[in-house]
Amino acid sequence: MLPKEWDEKRVSAFQERLLPWYHNHKRAMPWRENRTPYRVWISELMLQQTRVDQVIPYFERFMAAFPDVRTLARASLDQVLKCWEGMGYYARARNMHRAAQQIMEAFGGRIPAETERLSELPGIGPYTAAAISSIAFDRDVAVLDGNVVRVLCRLFDIREVPFRSAIKKDLWETAQALVPFGKAAAFNQAMMELGSLVCTSKAPKCASCPVEKCCQARQSGDPETLPKKPPRKVKPHYDVSAGIIWRDGHILIAQRRPEGLLGGLWEFPGGKKESGETLEVCLMREIREELDIEIAVEQPFMRIKHAYSHFRITLHTFHCRYVRGDPKTLQCAVFKWVKPEALSAYAFPRADQRVLQALVGSETG
Repeated sequence: MLPKEWDEKRVSAFQERLLPWYHNHKRAMPWRENRTPYRVWISELMLQQTRVDQVIPYFERFMAAFPDVRTLARASLDQVLKCWEGMGYYARARNMHRAAQQIMEAFGGRIPAETERLSELPGIGPYTAAAISSIAFDRDVAVLDGNVVRVLCRLFDIREVPFRSAIKKDLWETAQALVPFGKAAAFNQAMMELGSLVCTSKAPKCASCPVEKCCQARQSGDPETLPKKPPRKVKPHYDVSAGIIWRDGHILIAQRRPEGLLGGLWEFPGGKKESGETLEVCLMREIREELDIEIAVEQPFMRIKHAYSHFRITLHTFHCRYVRGDPKTLQCAVFKWVKPEALSAYAFPRADQRVLQALVGSETG
């Protein structure tokens, strides 16, 4: 909710400073050049937890492969994940694929404009629904992403952690009160662009800010201290063993089950080391539990450190030899024996991609 001193005249003055700045300084982005609901939807999902400069090549590649909802809905999940490979947070791609199928079935291939209907689709939360509704359909709804939260906390000198439900509700109401009638698409993008280019988390460029005179944190002299952050949690660390399992010139790979972390992606099979195990014993146990086969662990290949959102791992890979048993899908969706040169056709998590690159290099070198 806006402070009492923010009357209609002051709100209008804020809008009149911000919108011209946006039109003069906005970055060229492919989803802005040809603004369709489908392109806005895909771009918003890709931009979650990923920087704009990283998203652009993925977006263009994705649009070339899946130019519309129908094409995306008809594609296999393997095709979608392979095109998404490297972006991380693969649940976004799985949910996008499911949502495309629902859009075809429930809405005849037309992306709905209403936030309530959008929020019913997989992978579309309150922010994404508001972004699609406002940017693609010019509905007068506010957005509240990390950039907008930062701008609002500094603008109104909010000194409480913004991710508490009560504070977040107030921020939504405040953002909504600032949206000019009929101009939500431009205004919401302006707020996000301001947070991304000027009102940055570190070293904000206050002297270049078009709304500097409105900013209470600027007047207090410490905008960089806002927004307040909750205490940082220490990420647990796990040692993980994975096997490059050979049989007759082929390597065994397994596809993770669709639900859960990295669902639907392929990997070199293995798992987390338990207390008291060696890495080699861990790997033999995991392969038995996952595929019901026996292997011989022959030599280490490479070790990779990798961080996920809530934990860190060190991935220890080993060259292994298949010994006996008929593989079964005990703890995976599918398995395949694949020649090394054909592995690039499958979508792997980032850590496994590094193993694959090193493996192919060692095979051709």
